Amino acid sequence: MSRHFLRKQLFYLLFRKEFFDDSELGEQEKLFFLQDDIEDRYEGTDIWDEEEETEEERMDEAAREEISVRFNNVLKVLPEIDKELNEKMSGWTTDRLGKVELTLLRIALYEMRYDDDISDAIAINEAVELARKYGQEKSSEFVNGVLAKLV
Repeated sequence: MSRHFLRKQLFYLLFRKEFFDDSELGEQEKLFFLQDDIEDRYEGTDIWDEEEETEEERMDEAAREEISVRFNNVLKVLPEIDKELNEKMSGWTTDRLGKVELTLLRIALYEMRYDDDISDAIAINEAVELARKYGQEKSSEFVNGVLAKLV
C-alpha cells in the first residue's frame, strides 16, 4: 500500500469535515469505509480514475486502520493546526480558504509537525501534487507557498 494512496484516501475522508458537523464525523468515517463497491458505481466516469488504483492498492483492513488512525489523529490536533495556519498565512484565514486547499494544508502540516516518519519535503510535495489534481488552477502554488512558510 503506497503512502500516496493512503494520503489520498485520508484527503477524501478529511474533506468531509468541511460538510458535516463534528458530531457526524464518526458516522461519516464508517460510511467512507463502506464504499467497497465505489469502483462499480463510478467506473467509466470522470470521478473514477482507473489508472490511479491498482488491485494491490484497494483498501484492505490494514489500510483502513491506518487511514482511520491518521484521520482521528488529525482531528485531535486540528485546533493547533488551524491556529498555526492562521498565524502564518498573510491575508488569509482557514475559514476563507477553499476546502480542497484547507484539507491539503491540514494534512501536510499534520505530517510536518506530528509524523516523524514523513519528511517535510515529502509532505509538501504530496500536498502540492494533490492540489494540482483536485484544486483550482493556482492551488498548487498557494499550497506550496503556505507550506514553505511553515518549514
